[in-house]
Amino acid sequence: MAADADDPVYYVISDLHIGGDEQLGEVDFLEELLDFLERLATTEEDAELVINGDAFGLWEFTEVDGPAKFDVLTERYPELFEQLRETGESIPITLLPGNHDNELAAYDEYAERLAAYNVDLVRAESITRPVGERTIYFEHGHQRDPNNRFEDFGNPYETPMGYYYNTNVTSRAGRLSERGRFNWLKDVQAVTPTERVPRWLLSKYFYREMNPLLRYAAIPILLLLNISVLLAVLAGLDVAGVWTMPVETVDAALARLGLVGEAVHFLLVVNAAIAGVLVLAGVPLYFVLRDVGKTVDRFGVFETDLTVDPDEPYAAAARELFAERPETAVFCYGHTHRPLLKEVGDGVLVNTGTWLKRLHRRNVVAGVLPPVFYPSYQLCAVRIAAESDGVAVEFEQIEKADPSADEITRTERLLTLGRAPTPTLPDRTVVGDADLEPTSEADE
Repeated sequence: MAADADDPVYYVISDLHIGGDEQLGEVDFLEELLDFLERLATTEEDAELVINGDAFGLWEFTEVDGPAKFDVLTERYPELFEQLRETGESIPITLLPGNHDNELAAYDEYAERLAAYNVDLVRAESITRPVGERTIYFEHGHQRDPNNRFEDFGNPYETPMGYYYNTNVTSRAGRLSERGRFNWLKDVQAVTPTERVPRWLLSKYFYREMNPLLRYAAIPILLLLNISVLLAVLAGLDVAGVWTMPVETVDAALARLGLVGEAVHFLLVVNAAIAGVLVLAGVPLYFVLRDVGKTVDRFGVFETDLTVDPDEPYAAAARELFAERPETAVFCYGHTHRPLLKEVGDGVLVNTGTWLKRLHRRNVVAGVLPPVFYPSYQLCAVRIAAESDGVAVEFEQIEKADPSADEITRTERLLTLGRAPTPTLPDRTVVGDADLEPTSEADE
């Protein structure tokens, strides 16, 4: 396949989630987004920008309805819409709705008002684009997620389970976030998968909201709790005459440390006593909770997982699409917020990631302290273009300052040994030519 100088080049972004109640209205990447759009406005390429779903967080608006949400968006972010208008004068901008902005497909007014800013709203769940002799398939990805798919896409009154999570959890977090000691609750939208929300809340309470005196008093106890449980068990065996603890040896070793040894001895004694109580109470409690879990399973109260498998449903859909339409080179989606680029059959599967903050869990070095969630950004655009040897797909990283300097405390860094995440974007891939002729029965 020979690349033509006039072949179009596609830049793809998704999952901006701009908008929402109260603190969700903050756009941490607005400056970077404006710079990216300004750069596209001056490109000499025959380019098109595809915004592949969830450009706006319309689900997160709970105090206004319908197209009135668009009024809020244009009032809050006038510079963004003016830059869209300017960029759209130079290159086509195509917007595909996602689940969070599904209602864009429900009202003619959205299409008309976006057109005024040179944005072409496609009121469908998927589109295709030519690239050389091949094609690209775009969808947001909620179609593969049982908690966010629509039977009647574009129906503003259809509310999958994800809608209730966003209106009752995410939006409420946006309204309450400023009440905390630090403005962190709004980041609940960055917690994926959603099963991690309880642990994230516990982590933020402990490291941010808890009274500092209580936190610093609890840290040595929780840090040494594993050792204390062992000591409590050994003490129980000593009392039962099964095993004799080398108490004198331990005391002699600690005595040589002076005041430090005395402090450690005191902490270990207190911890062992606490651990003993916890063990005595925890054993029967474990069996009670286990029985409750079995009862819940029998009644089928929770029949659906909260999250979709991050890759496999899309890989399966891509394999099926490539088999049915061998001219398709790229299956491009978003939704799960995880940048991905991998070969599937005769094509590639691409996830465009998110411009939202991402959180990475790090366990503490010891004890039973809550995990730490390090923040990061992976702002990027996927560039897809025809080349002489096939269709090239690559991530273009957009630099943004590391947020952990302001959001991770010294205590969190110390307890995790500073193991901050170093997320990377996938490497460039070229999809080579494929046999575009349908296979005949004689050839099978």
